[in-house]
Amino acid sequence: MTSGDVAVGEGTRVFLNFSVSLEDGAEVDSNFGGEPVSFLVGDGSLLPGFEQLLMGMGPGERHVYTVMPEDAFGQPNDNNMQRVARSHFSEDAALEIGLVFSFADAAGGELPGLIVAFDDNEVTVDFNHPLAGRTILFDVQIHRVEPAEVH
Repeated sequence: MTSGDVAVGEGTRVFLNFSVSLEDGAEVDSNFGGEPVSFLVGDGSLLPGFEQLLMGMGPGERHVYTVMPEDAFGQPNDNNMQRVARSHFSEDAALEIGLVFSFADAAGGELPGLIVAFDDNEVTVDFNHPLAGRTILFDVQIHRVEPAEVH
């Protein structure tokens, strides 16, 4: 960093490229090769465990972080395994283990659920985040950091 550069911290807007991969190298998401994305530190765009890793980084820096499940998408929670009456699915719904269905959540939004088991009476749906319990490799390159505009 040069003396005029601003480091990532509270009250900054960060422009970066990133990738999220599993420990075996399987890429989950990446914007390398495209335009950098920007976010305001603390705006909720990044999970807190990812955002914390960026603190103090400056323009031109690139680092690959290993993020444990607790700081990434959490551990699977047994309470997120739900049994749903088979009648909640249309009769012509072709149920298969591994299919993802969209369900309405309490706030009226959509919540994806993974079919893990079913019979004629009920369907077991896993509402855990697909990356719950996984260690994540977070590759990040900072392009620009600037003071955030206060409105």
